[in-house]
Amino acid sequence: MTTEHEKLLNGEDYDYRDPELQEMLGSARSTVRELNKTLDISTRQKLMKRLFARVGENTIINGPISVLYGKHMTIGSQVFINDGCRFQDSNLIELGDRVIVAPDVKFYCGQHDLDATKRYDQRDGQPRLITTTAPISVGSDTWIGGNVTIIGGVKIDNNVIIGAGAVVTKDIPDNSIAVGVPAKVVKKLPEIKE
Repeated sequence: MTTEHEKLLNGEDYDYRDPELQEMLGSARSTVRELNKTLDISTRQKLMKRLFARVGENTIINGPISVLYGKHMTIGSQVFINDGCRFQDSNLIELGDRVIVAPDVKFYCGQHDLDATKRYDQRDGQPRLITTTAPISVGSDTWIGGNVTIIGGVKIDNNVIIGAGAVVTKDIPDNSIAVGVPAKVVKKLPEIKE
């Protein structure tokens, strides 16, 4: 039988009230609370390793952030995450190496049906919000500008700049600058030479 956690990661309708999911949410809340209140760099590094599935070397979180599960996130090396960022990681979120995430960026893996009659149902005699999820992937050497929103199912490739305030609803190819609502590629960047 498929667990609610497996359904969540498979992008299927899942029950967020499931005890395993609630335990994961509680653990993440507790760890994020500790992370956000300490300034000690070594303590912050230990908390990041506890919170995330993987976190690379020399990664910095600069100020308070919000994370839903944590264990669904992998973060590369030399990543800089600024304050006020929200990671709604109800599916996998992957950040490559040398990613810069400006303040107030939002990563939203969850989504609800466009048909309002399909957003709620009953399970075990209780009303239940129906949610599905999709992963988000951000490649290496990418800079995400302030107040950007990234929607589940999106892949942002390597060497990309997302302009401030953009809403990313579709994949963005390598070596691009994308801006706007919805985000569109407006310029190509030179390839990074190794």
